[in-house]
Parts: sequence; structure tokens; C-alpha cells
Amino acid sequence: MGLLGLFNRKPKGDPEAERRKFLLEQGRITDGRVLDTDFRPDGREIVFYIYTLNGVDFESSELLSQEQQRDRLKYAPGAKIGVRYDPKNQGNSMLD
Repeated sequence: MGLLGLFNRKPKGDPEAERRKFLLEQGRITDGRVLDTDFRPDGREIVFYIYTLNGVDFESSELLSQEQQRDRLKYAPGAKIGVRYDPKNQGNSMLD
């Protein structure tokens, strides 16, 4: 990297927050289904889910926010959920 590269670098932000912001602004929505849930040692709940696009199944997981954790039935195994995904990178998704 040259000297100019040092001046042209973008400030580092929170990559997860930027990814979620992009999906909220640019993502499309499809239906998914909760496969399972689990709890981390810190008490946060993680949801495993699946969605299908163009005949391809995508499996993913997401840590629920405190707000999402209040609605336990919405994220119970077997429940239908909305999944927001990147149309150019369909494996990039989040719960809607």
C-alpha cells in the first residue's frame, strides 16, 4: 500500500451494523422457517433458520436482539418468519 492508500482508507465502523443497514435498505424479503433455537452462555438466544430462493436452500443463524427475544412464539421452532436477503448475494440474510 502506498502513501496515498493511507489517506484514502475509509474509517472502520461496525461491519455487522453496516451489513444490517444495507439489508434493511436494499434487501428483499422472502419466507423462511425457524429450525431450532439455542441459548449462549451469556443468555442471548440464537435462532437457526432456513429459506429457499430459486430452488436453493439457505441455512443461517442470528442472535436475537432484546426486542426480538420478547416475542418468543415468533421465533419458536417451526414458525414461519420473514427473511431479508441481498439479491446479489443470496446467502447474506437477516431476520425481518
